[in-house]
Amino acid sequence: MKNAASGELDAFYATRPECQGDVPKTRFKPKSGKTLSARKWHSAFSQDGRLDIAKVLSRIQRGGIHPSIKGVVWEFLLGCFNPDSTFDERSELRQCRREQYGTWKAECQKMVPTIGSGKIITAPIITEDGQPIQDPSSNGELQDNGAVTSITPDAPMENGEPAVDAALEKRVIQWKLNLHQIGLDVLRTDRSLVFYESEANLAKLWDILAVYAWIDNDVGYVQGMNDFCSPMVILLENEADAFWCFEHVMRRMRANFRTTTSSIGVQSQLCTLSAVIKVVDPKLHQHLENLDGGEYLFAFRMLMVLFRREFSFVDSMYLWELIWAMEYNPNIFSLYEDPNTATESIATKGNDKLLKKYGKFERKNIKTGIADQQHTALSVFLVAGVLEAKHKRLLKEAKGVDDVVKILNDTTEKLDAKKACLDALKIQKKYLSKTKKQ
Repeated sequence: MKNAASGELDAFYATRPECQGDVPKTRFKPKSGKTLSARKWHSAFSQDGRLDIAKVLSRIQRGGIHPSIKGVVWEFLLGCFNPDSTFDERSELRQCRREQYGTWKAECQKMVPTIGSGKIITAPIITEDGQPIQDPSSNGELQDNGAVTSITPDAPMENGEPAVDAALEKRVIQWKLNLHQIGLDVLRTDRSLVFYESEANLAKLWDILAVYAWIDNDVGYVQGMNDFCSPMVILLENEADAFWCFEHVMRRMRANFRTTTSSIGVQSQLCTLSAVIKVVDPKLHQHLENLDGGEYLFAFRMLMVLFRREFSFVDSMYLWELIWAMEYNPNIFSLYEDPNTATESIATKGNDKLLKKYGKFERKNIKTGIADQQHTALSVFLVAGVLEAKHKRLLKEAKGVDDVVKILNDTTEKLDAKKACLDALKIQKKYLSKTKKQ
């Protein structure tokens, strides 16, 4: 059974032969009766397409999702679709989104023709002030991806000439300056997978990240976003569908990537982590403070890309779907699509049937009355759980922050995704109990 399960995963996420000795060993295996299978998934829909989300969440939280349906299930977990919608309603919404993505991609193509060409950009195409950079391979000709003026595909006209828009020009420059960095990161993303031996698949990942960087002017592109986008490209064949799944991940994670001159994106979560450890393990917190690690910057990577580096590719996806299932709120679609109409039912707290539509973590928040507050993300409790598990080693061996990092990154102590989530729930319970008494 174990060999069969391993072979099944290899069929979906094949590793390049020369990389097999370098990638972390995968612990996740689909288990009959626990993992959400294609058969259980399809049986959870009514005749017109409404999804019994409670049944699905229960199965995911027990054993994850089978790779054959992972992408379409993620669309629901991330709030792309309302479980109470019909097949026809989702089909219509999917078509609208595909058209919208096509429009945005066309805008980008007009500014940078490489987008959608099946190729990627890995060298700067403009200078800091928007002037084109000569392509060494083009015999002295300027790159086709051109200089930046204030002209964009839909630029307004003034006296027969394109009107100057300084803000738009600045936006275009910043976007074009990012494109080669996206390309370099794409080449480094999940390179152990056979999937990315294909230039077309690399280009698909680059196109999605480039289009997203254009439409999200506030965040643009930051290293690490490629780690969230890559699984979407692998799991969802249609590029537009993969884009929207990634876009919904970013709705959850984009605060991590917002950086100002005075703060880093995950700083608020690091502060919360510090507060949690101070409550649940004051001795460890004091020890970390003494080591000048009180800001918990050693946990930056774990929170930034949601343990993507701490687990194998398959196990990180398993961890994510456990997190998203445990944090699931049935109002997530309404919260995204029409925030004004999304209200938490007052009767939910005492209604067991309704509560089953929430994930374990979110259910606890509702029962304790903090669902309407800016409550702590499960990922913070996950990191707290990892620190608690290494409590003895950290107190005994850590003489500085570098030692803390070394202990946390010790690959001989393999992390288990499901155990990590269960430990996080225990930490949450302990934290809520102690803060309630204070």
